[in-house]
Amino acid sequence: MHKLKVVGICFSLLLVLTAMTNPANKKDAVIDTEILNVRSGPGESFEEIMEVHANETYPIIQQQHDWVEIKLDSKTGWVTTEYISIHEGKTSSSNKSKANSKQSTIDKITIPYKNTHLRSGPSTGYEITGFADKGTSFNVVGETEDWYEIKQKDLKGFLKKQFIKDAEEAVPSSIENKTIVIDPGHGGRDVGAIGASGTFEKDYAYQTSLELKQELTVLGANVVLTRPKDEFISLGSRTSYANVAGTDAFISIHYNSTPALPDVTGIGTYYYHGQNKELATYVQKELIKETNAEDRGVAFGNFLVIRQTFKPAILIELGFLSNQEKEQLLQTNAYQKKLVQGMVNGLLKYFGNK
Repeated sequence: MHKLKVVGICFSLLLVLTAMTNPANKKDAVIDTEILNVRSGPGESFEEIMEVHANETYPIIQQQHDWVEIKLDSKTGWVTTEYISIHEGKTSSSNKSKANSKQSTIDKITIPYKNTHLRSGPSTGYEITGFADKGTSFNVVGETEDWYEIKQKDLKGFLKKQFIKDAEEAVPSSIENKTIVIDPGHGGRDVGAIGASGTFEKDYAYQTSLELKQELTVLGANVVLTRPKDEFISLGSRTSYANVAGTDAFISIHYNSTPALPDVTGIGTYYYHGQNKELATYVQKELIKETNAEDRGVAFGNFLVIRQTFKPAILIELGFLSNQEKEQLLQTNAYQKKLVQGMVNGLLKYFGNK
């Protein structure tokens, strides 16, 4: 009887070891909602540690009832299964890379942006393995449908093809030394539209304008703000500044609100003078491409700041604060970066085609 117990224990250990050395295929969590809170444990009582966003993919570590633990770049966290789709993955990043990667049709690529993320596999759910500097050349050792597998000395990883495509289309050098006047809507006693939770348009417009200024400055543009802080500036003063500043483009940043119609959403871009429709079209197209927001289109707008600015000028309504879900989304750094990237790409294409 004793021997049977020992045999049974050994057999159980063998099963455990076998499971450890031959793990089942891992699963990935694909986020199905625009904003999803990540928590420190499997339940709503646990602390919120960050947010993830629609269409992002993360490897699943384990599942407990209606919650899964996902692997993030430098830590793990828990999300509810209510707002994710679960897909079969591979046993490891390296296995997935080998299975999906094929020989590339190109030999080398040059990194177009500063601090470009390289990942351990062909998905944003994989860990960041390093950062590639702008202008650095890499050998292309393989590719998938959407990703290049690249290597240079000790640094290697996967780079999304869209980064290269966008850079080639944008012609980044076209914006160097251009003077861009950014006009953060409202300010001071003029709070602008009021959001579903009582937030002010002036604060969103100012934060977005600061982020946009930073990105354009990195690309070599000369950037100025019509209001450098939270203060009231008359509309006439804003247009006068743009008209005397050698302005190449004037961008007035706004957010919308329709409290009576809280489900309304989307981004729209306006011009007054007919010759500025081209600028509005480029920026609107790239904003929608980057954010996947509802496209409210390009239209004539009789707004003083673009009517009395005689340089290329547009006014952008970047979203509806009266929509509670969108108001929350607009407060996230991830979505703000998408808005800024869309505007930057639009300006790059506008100047690149001049």
